[in-house]
Amino acid sequence: MQIRRLGTTELELPVLSFGASSLGAEFRGVTLDEVFASVRTALDLGMNFIDTSPFYGRGMSEVLLGVALKGVPRDSYKICTKLGRYDVGHFDFSARRVAESIDVSLHRLGCGHLDIVLCHDIEFVPLQQIVEETIPALRQQQAAGKVRYVGISGYPQKIFHTVLSQTELDCVMSYNQYTLQNTRFLDETIPMLLDKGVGVMNAGPFSARLLTNSSLPVWFRDPPEVQQVAKQAAQYCSERGVDIAQLALQFCLQNENITTTVAGSANPNNISKWAKWAEQPIDEVLLREVQAIFEPVRNVGHAEGLPENN
Repeated sequence: MQIRRLGTTELELPVLSFGASSLGAEFRGVTLDEVFASVRTALDLGMNFIDTSPFYGRGMSEVLLGVALKGVPRDSYKICTKLGRYDVGHFDFSARRVAESIDVSLHRLGCGHLDIVLCHDIEFVPLQQIVEETIPALRQQQAAGKVRYVGISGYPQKIFHTVLSQTELDCVMSYNQYTLQNTRFLDETIPMLLDKGVGVMNAGPFSARLLTNSSLPVWFRDPPEVQQVAKQAAQYCSERGVDIAQLALQFCLQNENITTTVAGSANPNNISKWAKWAEQPIDEVLLREVQAIFEPVRNVGHAEGLPENN
């Protein structure tokens, strides 16, 4: 698996990383066999950067990862977890909860230290708290040796500009905003991140199944016109013998300004398939044709969190 340096940090990450949200049964029920097989497969294939959160499965993802990683040498993988979001509508970015959350994550994961901790979905709270209370509390945990690097994650691109105009971060993670259909992360934010030396991480290359042949989750929020065009694009790819998911993943991986793209599954067959796709060259002609299909709905998304953060 190809690796890239994360901003100005010392971390070298695979271009394709393992997202563990599915281990928390966020999308369907999972078995322990699926959990262990998925983690082993990801590590065996070089996807040795793992992304999780206390929010995923309300702790289940971290707990099961801790079990699956037991006995795995700590220097053979890197792990990112998050804090601040603990349920659909439960957010707590207080300094006290920062310290508690990190200790709980370390206990669940059993990994000794956390390579990255991100403030999770900060668009749902006033951003001044993140700047004035949460990030300083995270820096204290960093100084204590519990955390190597800190950052933020979320959906609206405005949050990255607002926070980085007032404080320093080691890295950020954007989701569903650098895809075949939506490149706002690149258009609006990545140049600023590169200028500041902030590490760039992308998540959601399939945009919550929009860019696959699977049915959309019930909570999917992009407008109907986006969904309709995505079906047309998927059909166009299928008629040419290509899974649109392959094109979607390869599109993300080819951007050298993005250190890593996080894709998640509790199905080891999916993970193996993604690793194979990562090694294959992208079909540039098909890519241009599919981008043309998406042009009428390019960068069309939805609002997320507080209105002032969009």
